[in-house]
Amino acid sequence: MTAVSPDPTLRLILGSGSPRRLELIAQLGLTPAEVRPPDIDEDPAKGELPRAYVNRIAREKAEAVQISKGDVALCADTTVALGRRIMGKPADAGEAATFLHALSGRRHKVITAIAVKRGDQIWTKDVQSTVAMKRLSNAEVNWYLATDDWKGKAGGYAIQGPAAAFIPWINGSFHAIMGLPLPETAGLLTAAGFPLFQEAP
Repeated sequence: MTAVSPDPTLRLILGSGSPRRLELIAQLGLTPAEVRPPDIDEDPAKGELPRAYVNRIAREKAEAVQISKGDVALCADTTVALGRRIMGKPADAGEAATFLHALSGRRHKVITAIAVKRGDQIWTKDVQSTVAMKRLSNAEVNWYLATDDWKGKAGGYAIQGPAAAFIPWINGSFHAIMGLPLPETAGLLTAAGFPLFQEAP
């Protein structure tokens, strides 16, 4: 990965409408100059595997974000994978229930891919984590669906919300499961020349 010299004048463009990603980059001390969620087709290709899918979508998001010469764009995508099955954002409560019952009592993968763009160059990285979900009763599923926390969440749940009660064990990056692995994000931004960890003048 070829790094670029840091440029203190660069502006950060967040290519995501996710409030969780906005909160996570704030942990790096960053506030984006603009938030520009790209509008792309996120349907998986026929037979596409989860890791290839999430990397493709992150890259396509970065390609779709319009930036100027003084900008760096940060995009990401997260998917839940049960074996080879990609579990995206459920269309409704019924699909969310189907996802939760499928994940109940099993381990699954959560994969987040990051893409950082500066000029015509794109840096990418993905992080895979394993998550165990306890066996869920119908009452637990119905309780969770009633919270509406499943809306807009890959796999139909969010580890940082009420569904935390269902997750006894993870192996990997908690932040990546939320939607943005911070060490890897910092590494890609640094590679693109964005000035992280700079002392105030």
